[in-house]
Amino acid sequence: MPTHRRTFPGLPEEVSRARHWIREILSGHPCTQDAELIVTELSANAITHTDSAGAAFRIAVTCTGDTVKIAVTDAGGVHHRPHIEHQDNSSPHGRGLFLVFACASTVDIRGDHHGHTVTAELTGKPTSTRTC
Repeated sequence: MPTHRRTFPGLPEEVSRARHWIREILSGHPCTQDAELIVTELSANAITHTDSAGAAFRIAVTCTGDTVKIAVTDAGGVHHRPHIEHQDNSSPHGRGLFLVFACASTVDIRGDHHGHTVTAELTGKPTSTRTC
């Protein structure tokens, strides 16, 4: 399967559109649900924590056999890398990147204040030992 790319406006309702787009691309793939969760979390992070809010974020999805790579690129504007936050149980936010790391086989974060790309790779059929 080729790489699919799409740019989404940096609006909250676009997170849902991105999730539906992934579902269409990966229809029938064993990692579709995990991919939807990853796209949801990374897209929400892009519009919540970077200059993508009001601008745009980009998604690239590549499938090769049982492997799915999802890369979400934000518009930058922040000087820190995306990182896992350790929230207490009462906090309503701050667990998105933790979920991405829990679902993905590997996660790679690259970039600088001009924009970060978070790439998550899902491999093979999800098993009962995975958290997603």
